[in-house]
Amino acid sequence: MIKFLLKVFLVCLIITSCSSETDIITESETPINVNLNRQQTGSSANDLLSASTFKQMIVEVAYIEGFKPTETALNNFKNFINDRTFKPEGVTFVEKSIENTGKTTYTLDEVVEIEKVNRTQYNTNNTIAVWVLFIDGKSSKDTNQGAILGTAYWNTSFVIYEETIQGLSDSTFEPNRSLLESSVIHHEFGHILGLTNLGTDLQSDHEDEEHPKHCIEQDCLMYWAAESSQGIGNMVSGGSLPTLDAQCLADLRANGGK
Repeated sequence: MIKFLLKVFLVCLIITSCSSETDIITESETPINVNLNRQQTGSSANDLLSASTFKQMIVEVAYIEGFKPTETALNNFKNFINDRTFKPEGVTFVEKSIENTGKTTYTLDEVVEIEKVNRTQYNTNNTIAVWVLFIDGKSSKDTNQGAILGTAYWNTSFVIYEETIQGLSDSTFEPNRSLLESSVIHHEFGHILGLTNLGTDLQSDHEDEEHPKHCIEQDCLMYWAAESSQGIGNMVSGGSLPTLDAQCLADLRANGGK
C-alpha cells in the first residue's frame, strides 16, 4: 500500500528523430528505411488511425525475459487498437523475448538502443509497425517522489517499465496487474495516436494548459492525474479500464480513426 501511494509518473516525452544517417535494411526484397519509424511522437497519428496509407498494423511486443505482460493486458491492447483504428487487413501481434541486460536502471537512450538492436518490424508499403518494450529495472528519472511507468518516445515506439508496474500491483490494496498494465499501455499508445494535441488536432478546447498534451476531463484516459498512483488507482477502481472521453474520441475520428 505504501509503495503504491508513491506518486508515479507516466512520462510521455516528445522526441524528434536525431539520426543523421540513412538506415536502410536490405535483407528483404524491398529495402526498408528504419528512420520512418524514428520520427516525432504523434507524427504518424493519421497513418495509425486511418487506412489511407496502411491497411494493416503489426505490433512487435518485446520484453526482457521474465517481464512479459499479462495475456489479459495484451488482449486489451489489441481490442483498444481495433476499437480506435481502421485496419481492414487486420492487426497482428508478434512477440520477442530479449535476454536480461543485467541493468537495474535505464536511461531513455539505453531504451532506444535496445530498440535499435532488437526491433525487427518496420513500416512497409501496406503495413505500419509499432514497437512496445516491456523492460526490467526502472527509469533513470525515477525519484523518491515518483516513478515512471511508461514513455512514448518516437512515432511508433513506447516503453513500459514492467518491473515498476509489477511492484505496484497485485498486493493488498493495490490494483490488479493487468488493469494497471492496460491503463499505462493505452495511455502511452494514446500519445502515439496524437493525443492530446500531439499530432491529432483538437476539435474542441480540452487540452490542459497546466499539463500540456493531456486532456482536461477528469474521467478521460488522457487526463494528467493518470500520471500519479492515486489517479491510476481511481481510474481502475471497480475493475474497469479507463476510457477516452468524447472529446478525445472526436479528435481521433477527425484524424481518420473510429
